[in-house]
Amino acid sequence: MQLVTSTPVLAALCARLAREPYIAVDTEFMRDRTYWPKLCLIQVAGAREAAAIDPLASGLDLTPLLDLMVEPRVRKVFHACRQDLEIFWLLMKGRVPEPIYDTQVAAMVCGFGEEVAYDTLVQKLAKARLDKSFRFTDWSRRPLSEAQIAYALADVTYLRTIYEELVRRVEAAGRTSWVEEELARISDPAQFEQPPEEAWRRLRVRSRDRRFLAVVRALAAWRERTAQARDLPRQRVLRDDLLLEIAAHRPRTVEELRGHERISLDRASALEVVAAINEALALPETALPEPEEQPEPPRGIGPLVDMLKLLLKLCCDRADVAQRMVASASDLEAIALDDNAPVPALTGWRRQIFGDAALALKHGRIALTVRDRRPVIVEFGRSA
Repeated sequence: MQLVTSTPVLAALCARLAREPYIAVDTEFMRDRTYWPKLCLIQVAGAREAAAIDPLASGLDLTPLLDLMVEPRVRKVFHACRQDLEIFWLLMKGRVPEPIYDTQVAAMVCGFGEEVAYDTLVQKLAKARLDKSFRFTDWSRRPLSEAQIAYALADVTYLRTIYEELVRRVEAAGRTSWVEEELARISDPAQFEQPPEEAWRRLRVRSRDRRFLAVVRALAAWRERTAQARDLPRQRVLRDDLLLEIAAHRPRTVEELRGHERISLDRASALEVVAAINEALALPETALPEPEEQPEPPRGIGPLVDMLKLLLKLCCDRADVAQRMVASASDLEAIALDDNAPVPALTGWRRQIFGDAALALKHGRIALTVRDRRPVIVEFGRSA
C-alpha cells in the first residue's frame, strides 16, 4: 500500500504510469470551511499498481503528476469528474486533465439511470462492495491510517474494472460518439471560470428593478472577491438573505448600514459594501443589468410539455439511456414553443432518439396511449 510523500517517488510513479494507456484518478478534499477546495489526497491507479499521493506532505512537488494529467497518450479515467476537474483546473492554472473519460457519463448511456453512484457500479460491474466506514472522514488530518488509505484506493482500483466494462458496452452499442460529445462539454475549462461580476446570477433574483439588480450585482461581486481572498465560504462572508436585504435598503453610509441590527460586518467590510452600493447607484441606465426572469410560456403549452416529458421517458427507456443525457426541462419547453429551437435534443443522436418523435407528437403524427396498463407510443395504428 503506497502513500507517496516525496517528489522523487512521485516522479518515478508518474514515469511508470505514463506508459499506461489509461489511469484511474480520484481525489479527496475538504470544502465545508473554505472557498477553495482543500486538496487532501490524490489516488491514481494503472494496470499493475495503485498509489495515494499526499499533497499536504512537506516539500512535495506535484509537477510530475500535473504533467501526467496532460499527457495525450494516457487517458485519465474519473467517476463523476466535475469536482476533480475543478481541483486540477486550480492546480494547473486554467487547464484540465486531458484526455478524460467519465464512467458516470458512460453508465448513463448504458442504461444505469441518472447520475449513477460509484458504489452501484462497483457492485454491478466489479462484483464487489465498498467499505463506507470512512465516507465522512476528515482527510486533512495526519497521519492517515492504513485503513483510510485502503478505503481511498478502492475508489481507483475498482474504477479500472468499471471503465473497461463500460467501454466495451459503449462500443458494442455504437455509442462512443455520444460519450465523447458529453465529455467534451463537461471538460471545457470555461465552465470553471466564475467572474465575480457574474456571481449575482446564482441568486436568481426575481425583480424587474434594474437599479436594485445593479446593487445586488455589486454586492455579490464584493462578496465573491472577499470570499476568495479570505478563503471562506460565501455564506460566511455575507448570507444570501442579508445581501438581498442590504440591496433592498441601499444604505449610503456605514452608519446607515450598521443601523440594520441583523447586519454585522467589520468596519473595513462595511466601508467596502457601502462603496459598492454607491458605485452601483451611480451607474448610468445603459450600464444596468437586465432582469433574468423568463417570459411566461403561452397559455395551454403546459399540457404539451407534460406530454413531451412522458414521451422523453418512453424514448429513453426504449433506448436504455438516461433522460438527462437527452433533454432538459427547458429543452422540452423550447421544443413545445419552436420546432427549430436551438437545443441539443433536436440535433445529432438525441434527435434520433427523441427529437423527431417530439416534433411528431407536437404535430399529431404520433400519439400516446395506454395498453395493458402501460403508456405506449402509437404511430398511425402501430405501437412503437
